[in-house]
Amino acid sequence: MKKQITIGFPRMKNESGEKRVYLPEFIQFLADQGAHIYLEEGYGSRSGYTFDDYRAGSLAIHQCNRNQAFQQDYVIVLRSPRLDEFHLLGENSCLISMLHYPTRPKRVALLKELKRRAISMDSIVDDRNIRLVEDMRAVAWNGLDTAFGILEQRWPNLERGDGEPLRTLIIGTGMVGKHAVEAATKLGNIERNNDHIAAGGPGSLAISVGRSISANPTIMEKLIRQADILVDSAYRRDSSKPVVPNDWIAWLPEHAVVVDLSVDPYTMDVDTPVVRGIEGIPQGNLNQYIFHPDDPNWEKTIPSDIPTANRRPTVTCYSWPGIHPEASMLHYAAQLEPLMQALLSTGYDGLSADGDYFERALYRAALKAW
Repeated sequence: MKKQITIGFPRMKNESGEKRVYLPEFIQFLADQGAHIYLEEGYGSRSGYTFDDYRAGSLAIHQCNRNQAFQQDYVIVLRSPRLDEFHLLGENSCLISMLHYPTRPKRVALLKELKRRAISMDSIVDDRNIRLVEDMRAVAWNGLDTAFGILEQRWPNLERGDGEPLRTLIIGTGMVGKHAVEAATKLGNIERNNDHIAAGGPGSLAISVGRSISANPTIMEKLIRQADILVDSAYRRDSSKPVVPNDWIAWLPEHAVVVDLSVDPYTMDVDTPVVRGIEGIPQGNLNQYIFHPDDPNWEKTIPSDIPTANRRPTVTCYSWPGIHPEASMLHYAAQLEPLMQALLSTGYDGLSADGDYFERALYRAALKAW
């Protein structure tokens, strides 16, 4: 008799501002695929959902405690559990989460030490290395919307006073960077942009640079001195070095806003340290993602040996899409559905680089292939 596949959904126990959960439609979709679903008690309650909303009369959807949610065949949670919770995973469980293998070496090491299976959602890519589970647009638009909101408090209608357009300097030309260009030229928000156009405002310019420019201090000084907003959306080949040293922040006008869209952490106690793309800025979350230079929380997430002397208003959030939680989870669910169909059909151990389109993508994201 074929073993019944089970899927556990623990609650995300991150900051209180994190309200994202998979919505009832996605849970019911997985149950329709033949899986039995185990939701941690209280799952979705902070977003107004009850267990009955999820169950919808299905006998395949169950309520359980936190430990039981981590013991199922597949454990799905958008943001990675804490390191101390990896021990909750069952011996044969497979964790499916945003694990960020390249910049979170401790997670990789612990999962391998515990001999646990894992699939990192952010590493699920197609044959052209394009991510299949992402919400890059929300990252860029939510970050830029916040930044323009800060400037709007200084300049009503976003008019600088000299009649010149606002200028945004974007470092990085990948997926996030491309969305950031569009968001910057539309003032971070379509409604704000339409009102600005109707009022005859001066508009907004976006300049996007890649490695050939960002590594040249002379050119970068000229660009940074003209910027009203400085955006980090870079994917670095060497995450042990910042793209923008703290000294460069002094080149920014006092009113300028720094926007952190890369949100890499500071991880100093590993063989190859990981530092932030813009040196000396804090790491925000959904509880606080706006930091002014005199903020008492500025240095709480920064190692003591990282220079922080030069500061500007900074917006930074570990989970930018979470600002609009329901839209974010609808987006992720649509991307995950065909992948979960493939995974439930093949199983983790059966994933192969020679499988079909979705199987190949899942295999690349599997810890066994990392």
